[in-house]
Amino acid sequence: MNLTPKQLSVLQLIRESRLERGCSPTMQELADQLGVSKVTVFEHVAALERKGIVKRERNKARSLSICDHSVLPDEEESLSFPLLGRIAAGLPIQKFQQDDQLDIEDLFGSRIGEQGGTFALQVEGESMRDEGILDGDYVIVMRSSSARENQRVIALLPNGETTLKSYHREPDGRIRLQPANPDFEPIIVDQCTIQGIVIGVMRRY
Repeated sequence: MNLTPKQLSVLQLIRESRLERGCSPTMQELADQLGVSKVTVFEHVAALERKGIVKRERNKARSLSICDHSVLPDEEESLSFPLLGRIAAGLPIQKFQQDDQLDIEDLFGSRIGEQGGTFALQVEGESMRDEGILDGDYVIVMRSSSARENQRVIALLPNGETTLKSYHREPDGRIRLQPANPDFEPIIVDQCTIQGIVIGVMRRY
């Protein structure tokens, strides 16, 4: 990516807002966080759109999103992933310091770069226990806005909560987010926003 420091900051703020709050920041929120004018933010976003890195819907306040194929510089290293937060069944993501990293050696290397950027989330809870994803584990997530049947996904629910579950499409068109633990009920929704696909899990002993 050929980015200016401010453009990179815009991208990082969009990514963090979508993960932490389930929605994109407004132009005014970006301006306030960057300490610049709203006009300047519009210029940065327009430049990122021209480069094909972000997309947005006109006349909507929170429509900014990072294109699936766009890889931020801190998502490029194959041995180090940005650690962006924790993921739990039914609970919002908790923010980590932006410079936190999860380092690995050659693991998942063949999957990195297939689509978008790759990042790590720490699991809280036991809803995916029977698939070997336990409380305290780290899941490696490839950023994507779509998923195939039975993939493990990070899904944003209509109520603004984010969850880790297996993705299934029901015959009636609804989406079933299936836990891997009989103590938890599946979540069935008319629609949800896929934020990423789990490509691996790591555990520290």
